[in-house]
Amino acid sequence: MIANIVKPGNNTYGVVKYLFDKGRANEHTNQHIVASWDDFIPDPGPYDSPGHKQRLDQLTKALDLRVKQAGDKAPEGHVWHCSVRAAPGDRFLTDSEWATIARRMVNATGIAPTGDPDGCRWVAVRHADDHIHIVATKVRGDLRPPRNWNDYHRAMIELTAVEKDFGLTQVLRGPEAAAGTPTAKRLTRAEQEKAKRQGRGVTARERLRHTVRAALSHATDLDEFFNLLSDAGIQVETRTLPSGDLQGYKVALPDDGPPIWYSGSSLATDLSLPQIRQRLAAADAPTALAASPAGRRPNAWHQATAAAERIPHHLDHADDPAAQAHLTVFSEVLYALPAHAPAHLRAELHRAALAFEHTAHTRARADHQHARALRGALKAMRYQPADGTGLAMLLDAAILVVLAAQRRSAMRRHDRQVAAARQTLIHLQAAYDQTAPTALNALARHRPTGDAVRRYARHLHDLVPTHAEQILAQDAWPALTATLAAAEAAGHNPATVLQQAAQQRSLDDANSVSEVLVWRIQRLGTRHAPGPTAQAQAALARSTLRNGTPPAGRSTTGTVAVRTVSAPRPQRSR
Repeated sequence: MIANIVKPGNNTYGVVKYLFDKGRANEHTNQHIVASWDDFIPDPGPYDSPGHKQRLDQLTKALDLRVKQAGDKAPEGHVWHCSVRAAPGDRFLTDSEWATIARRMVNATGIAPTGDPDGCRWVAVRHADDHIHIVATKVRGDLRPPRNWNDYHRAMIELTAVEKDFGLTQVLRGPEAAAGTPTAKRLTRAEQEKAKRQGRGVTARERLRHTVRAALSHATDLDEFFNLLSDAGIQVETRTLPSGDLQGYKVALPDDGPPIWYSGSSLATDLSLPQIRQRLAAADAPTALAASPAGRRPNAWHQATAAAERIPHHLDHADDPAAQAHLTVFSEVLYALPAHAPAHLRAELHRAALAFEHTAHTRARADHQHARALRGALKAMRYQPADGTGLAMLLDAAILVVLAAQRRSAMRRHDRQVAAARQTLIHLQAAYDQTAPTALNALARHRPTGDAVRRYARHLHDLVPTHAEQILAQDAWPALTATLAAAEAAGHNPATVLQQAAQQRSLDDANSVSEVLVWRIQRLGTRHAPGPTAQAQAALARSTLRNGTPPAGRSTTGTVAVRTVSAPRPQRSR
């Protein structure tokens, strides 16, 4: 919830009249009182209801009674006005719930402490679904002013408790919020009305925010970031200090009439220049994308998928700043994907990125090493065009990340983030369903002969007994056999790579276990295969364990244990 305590005034009638009026754009509807210091005060009702003006006058006089009694002792600026608004996406609150919130607010701020018969006179007015206004006159029954010092801070503390008690979105406050949450600035009514007049579905601020996020997901430094914005047709201006150091930037649309400039922080708090610098710096460290000893450069799409697959574990076990860093860099991945995808997928992926922006409504500190790895792989993806397989495997991992983020938000009762994650899943699943079949069919065309298929099926029953029958019945089984055959041809032991793929993470939350294994084994198969010496040593070790005797010339002391081929250890579903 969001509270705003305005500067004290002296015109009680003017404030109350506005609350019961139609509003500047006829946005006030069903105006009525939900709570007050006295249950028998007259309710003016809507501005066009019979007797409205008379009841409005009566209410104003009742509120001002003690102010007039105090005379010269009444405080200057005797009108206390506080609005309380539900966060976007919160559920509909009843009048009774708003009444309870209003009473808790006037108690917490010292305006009308619970059980104090001399508390200030106040009234809570509702003229919209998502907020109320509380108006009070700051003279107590003993004609003294209330002890409402530090009322804003006390209101914030109370709203935090209200959010927990009512199951509402928990808004970050205090130092954590000041440190930078990637929250979009609330749109003004003027911006929304202008977008409607222009026939646009989104405002200029939203269009700019989306474009800036997309440019940031691709950029490796500030110069490239500003160049990408210019390439996208955005007008960019920068501010520099006398020393020549960059101080800030602002952007404007080229087709919006006279340029209306927005600073980065006015688009979203995590798009300020200092925040952008932190995120770009977090990709400077080496990200294991250097060439392998065999001279092959790892596939950036495989690297990004492997890094993304570790995010669910971090969301379950890491502390909040680290988990939030993972969500932030994953949001960058979603914003980057439309530029890499075929034309028919771009709109769906763009909608997924927009939806996930609300799920990643958390602190944007990208200081975790895993966040560095994923961001580094993301930058490298620009230089390695995606084939259908690379995009499909990354989308498969992305779906699991969003599922983990949804569970994390649900545990914290963040209803808005849960709803946003649900929308993200719809769009990602739609994009995956359009991509995966083509890639899987292409793999299945290279499936091996019957003897190899039967051998792989035995490995499956030995290593993944819980899911074996399910995998054999799924449409992706031919593609899985082809993937195992390709890994074997590259020098890998098919049983080993199958075991490694199954043990990377629990398979319980996968829609198609066979497809998940295909993508994992594809990545494992591109790694450098063990040489003949290493394979011989592994075979000797396995033989030793079966026979129960150590190799000649080697004692059992200090022998490294070799894991036998077995079913994967059950893991927590992530």
